[in-house]
Amino acid sequence: MLSKRTDNNRNQLEMVALDQLVPENHLVRKIEQAIDFDFIYDLVKDTYCLDNGRPSIDPVVLIKMVFVQYLFGIRSMRQTIKEIETNVAYRWFLGYGFTEKIPHFSTFGKNYVRRFQGTDLFEQIFYRILEEAMNKGLVDPSVAFIDSTHVKASANKKKFDKKIVRVETKSYQAQLELEINQDRENHGKKPFPPKEKEEAKEIKVSKTDPDSGYYVKDEREKMFAYSFHTACDAKGFVLATKVTGANIHDSQVFGQLLEQVIEKVGKPTAVAVDAGYKTPANAKSLLDKEIRPVMPYTRPRTKDGFFKKYEYVYDEHYDCYICPNNQILEYRTTTREGYRQYASNPEICKTCPFLEKCTQSKDHTKFIHRHIWEHYVEEVDHLRHTE
Repeated sequence: MLSKRTDNNRNQLEMVALDQLVPENHLVRKIEQAIDFDFIYDLVKDTYCLDNGRPSIDPVVLIKMVFVQYLFGIRSMRQTIKEIETNVAYRWFLGYGFTEKIPHFSTFGKNYVRRFQGTDLFEQIFYRILEEAMNKGLVDPSVAFIDSTHVKASANKKKFDKKIVRVETKSYQAQLELEINQDRENHGKKPFPPKEKEEAKEIKVSKTDPDSGYYVKDEREKMFAYSFHTACDAKGFVLATKVTGANIHDSQVFGQLLEQVIEKVGKPTAVAVDAGYKTPANAKSLLDKEIRPVMPYTRPRTKDGFFKKYEYVYDEHYDCYICPNNQILEYRTTTREGYRQYASNPEICKTCPFLEKCTQSKDHTKFIHRHIWEHYVEEVDHLRHTE
């Protein structure tokens, strides 16, 4: 039997509560049951006048509006307000009735600029909610997984200025220089004098978005982008984040992100990272903190047809390398970059049957470079074979 609806129900009056129209399994209900947002009032009270001026928009409402925008993938605050106006679940979440006027989309932006910008409000909210999740046993911070992803900036890659900037000193640079000079003195070499001039480099700065970094993904794709560095647990709960320009290498941000995890969540027993973070400095940092480094195997970058570096055996007692023909590569020097240089005897090498597989040097000398913290990387490779 054919049924046909009329328009009469559009003007029908009913006695109904907003709560009745929100499904029991809706995400906003689950959030409301899990989190008590009243703690936000204490965080923002210093940015509001308590006894003067016009009544403000409830700060919890402002924060919940941002939750709605990000949780439901809405592109802008303008569109978020439009969605809230017609979505009863969103109105229920904010505590607004059927006919109450929703704040203008610019309200959040103005409050952000005037009250919240330059504060760690959102970081405090993030860690308060993370603490709730940890108290409920949902988060296991004993193992931290750290990685980064590049996000393209909304900036024309052809519109930029070239600038000369100072090279940022690495956090471990002072310790490295101290150990380099100590290593040189142990080998009877003079220590390096302090650098008189600061290092500088030329970079491209976007005219549209100067905070982004010029990034070369491969030989064809070049762009201005950001790097989102994240530490999370095995279940995907975010433990710490840091955003930088995409021209900052992952390994440079690793130490800052790890310190943030230790300070805010607690020291993990292990940290898992990809090959981009596998450096002597990062391996040393983790092992010195008694945190187990979980780093992948990295293939030797030697040309095909030549001996791999691991085929030259390092003798720790005599501080030398032994080549596949059982000849010695002796210590020569330690460089400013922290690498010990070992060299073979050219008189022996020029008659060696393996010369073509060893070196293309015109003076028949094979060089091997070993970082003064290389033993930390070797320990990482050893741990990779354990359960």
